[in-house]
Amino acid sequence: MFTLPCAPRPETAEAEDIPIDVVFEDEYLMIINKPPGLVVHPSIGHYTGTLVNALLFHKQKLSDINDPTTRPGIVHRIDKDTSGLLLIAKDNITHSRLAAQFSAHTIEREYQAVAWGLFKEKKGEVQSYITRSKRDRKLFTMSKDEGKFAHTYYEVIEEFEFASLVSLKLKTGRTHQIRVHLSGTGHPIFGDEVYGGNVIRCGDQLPKIRSRVDNLLEIMPRQALHAKTLGFFHPHTKEFLRFDSDLPKDIKLLVEKLKI
Repeated sequence: MFTLPCAPRPETAEAEDIPIDVVFEDEYLMIINKPPGLVVHPSIGHYTGTLVNALLFHKQKLSDINDPTTRPGIVHRIDKDTSGLLLIAKDNITHSRLAAQFSAHTIEREYQAVAWGLFKEKKGEVQSYITRSKRDRKLFTMSKDEGKFAHTYYEVIEEFEFASLVSLKLKTGRTHQIRVHLSGTGHPIFGDEVYGGNVIRCGDQLPKIRSRVDNLLEIMPRQALHAKTLGFFHPHTKEFLRFDSDLPKDIKLLVEKLKI
């Protein structure tokens, strides 16, 4: 039996002509509005076609504090299937100063998500430790005392028959934090197949509206999560900057269908 060899991993990320949506740019930094489905930087299984590949094509100058071969300019990340705003640093001083703001939890970050169910408390917070799942090391789970502390504020924006549009603000920024916190409190993000968001949760209503819910899950084959707002102090001018982005088309359509 002949097996084709796997393509070798590139030693460094290569420039690729991939369009990017630049919300703001000056000589020090950029704000990118990342579409869903775009991986932020090369990793196992995603060596090409990432935001980093796109940045290398469009920009000659990027920070290299993190791994310069795979993460030039990348100050922070959002998941492949999460859309929204990302900060990109063009030099190492800018990168260091932005990273310090993330470490001090002074970066303003608001996400919006469509979550399953109706919340008993329309405004509140979730605090827990987040650690890797013992069943699957690729996943994370809430814990009382293991892992890293995570803190999320939430507020319900709008309620529908069996789902809610929710605003979420991060006090900390752990991997999969919002997805884990919402799932752990019984309100997984709609369409999130990793944390239970693709399982129909309509209780006694299910037999009557199964086809409708199946259709909604087809509209949203990813987690309905968007990094909407990003605020920070400019590392050089010290001015506080805040950027906002519209919900992407797929989440807007999901919300419209939920209102019917």
